[in-house]
Amino acid sequence: MTPIPAPASTFETWALILTVAVTAIAGDVLTAGAMRRIGDLDLIRAKSGLGGAIKAVVGSPMFLLGVVCMALSFFSLLFTLSKVDVSLAAPASASLTFIGNAAAAKLFLHENVDRRRWFAAIFVCIGVVLLSR
Repeated sequence: MTPIPAPASTFETWALILTVAVTAIAGDVLTAGAMRRIGDLDLIRAKSGLGGAIKAVVGSPMFLLGVVCMALSFFSLLFTLSKVDVSLAAPASASLTFIGNAAAAKLFLHENVDRRRWFAAIFVCIGVVLLSR
């Protein structure tokens, strides 16, 4: 019989949740940035075929780094769920990712993030704060 792991401390809980969020944000921003650099895949496919489109994507180091970050996010979420209640871990990591993606999109991808998106992110965070108590 496998022993049940001890619940995570408050610091460990939030460190694990933050790890999930940071790796997810990095993965999202890197893959989005890579796809913008690569360009329209329909045009690439029309010119070079499906193989050319696949080669363009897989040949991008930025895209591959994004995929690695997404994989790290997935496995860190699995580890987090082994130590933290899913009722806290899932919404907390999702809300931090939501806010982080908005900030990273504005900073690194120069996207227009309007007030409505910021308010939505704030309300999601308020909900997570309410859940964590």
